[in-house]
Amino acid sequence: MSSHHVVREKQEPALLVLGLDNFDDELLGQLLEWSPTVITTANTAEKMNSYGIKIDWIITDSVNEVDQSDVKLMSANSDNLAESALKYLTAYEYPSVNIVTDDLNLLDYEPFADEINLVIFHAGKKIFPVVPGFSKWKPAGDTIELLTDAKDLHFTGLEKVSDKLYKTTHDGIFSIHFNAPFLFIAEEL
Repeated sequence: MSSHHVVREKQEPALLVLGLDNFDDELLGQLLEWSPTVITTANTAEKMNSYGIKIDWIITDSVNEVDQSDVKLMSANSDNLAESALKYLTAYEYPSVNIVTDDLNLLDYEPFADEINLVIFHAGKKIFPVVPGFSKWKPAGDTIELLTDAKDLHFTGLEKVSDKLYKTTHDGIFSIHFNAPFLFIAEEL
């Protein structure tokens, strides 16, 4: 007897692929495992198509030929392709999105940090916003990097390595407290 899982639309995080340079194929496969809604740029669509990845939406400011059937085109309302995709995802009430990008500008994501659960994969790191009082279990010696400034920063289970880099002191839960609505942190993949 086999096990079947029914995946409802929007149950899994959408996948926004803005660039695939130096991104691990195995991790990409994991992100695609439950057939998420896949949104990409016109530039990245060709590479994804060559991998045999089914694309749902292409963000573009011009109409290009697409080698897949049933691909919808999303108009880029600005030069900011990430913003266009995130406006779509929040308007259609997607609860979360995984983003793969070659270029990282956190200012592109800050307006959406309290509207949708964001996880950004960039340069071997997993980046996401956290709220004050965030806690997580990590093994000893793992690094946590703070990517945005935080006022009144207090933490437990971490020791400072350098300006914005911290290391877990032991196997267990670490926590971060600060005075801001959220801040972005990064973990090594």
